[in-house]
Amino acid sequence: MKSLLIIGVLTLSCMSKLHAQKINPDYDSTLAKQLNADDYGMKSYILVILKTGSNNVQDKQLRDSLFAGHFANMSAMVEAGKLVVAGPIDKNENNYRGIFILNVTSFEDAQLLLQNDPTIHEKVLEAELYKWYGSAALPVYLDTHDKIQKFSIE
Repeated sequence: MKSLLIIGVLTLSCMSKLHAQKINPDYDSTLAKQLNADDYGMKSYILVILKTGSNNVQDKQLRDSLFAGHFANMSAMVEAGKLVVAGPIDKNENNYRGIFILNVTSFEDAQLLLQNDPTIHEKVLEAELYKWYGSAALPVYLDTHDKIQKFSIE
C-alpha cells in the first residue's frame, strides 16, 4: 500500500511538471538555432571575474599601455562575437575589478581569448573562470548598445 502511494505521488508530480511547461507563441526556431539556444532559450558561456593581480605597476606610461591593450583585446573579442558582456565592478573587499561573459563553452577557448590581454599576461589583473548558463540572446543586445553608446573607450 505504501509503495502504491509513493507511485501515485510521483505520477502526479511528473504530470504537474508537464502541465507547467507552455509553448511560447513567439518562438522563432530559426533565431533559436542561429543563437545555439536550448529549448529554454538558454546556453552555456564562460564567466570571467577579473581581480587585482599580483603585479602593481607603478609606471603610469606602462600601466596606460597595458590598459590600452586590455581595451583593444576587448574590442577584438567583441568583433569576433566572443565577448558579449563586460564591465567594471565598484571597489570591494574581494578586489574584484570587472567581469566578462565570453561566448565560448570551454575554459580552453576562454584562455585563448584572454592570453591576448596584456593586463592579464602581466598579472596586473587575474582572471577567474566559471561556467555560466544564461540567455542565448545575450550576443544580440550589443547591436542595440551600439545605437545608445555616445562615447566609446579606445
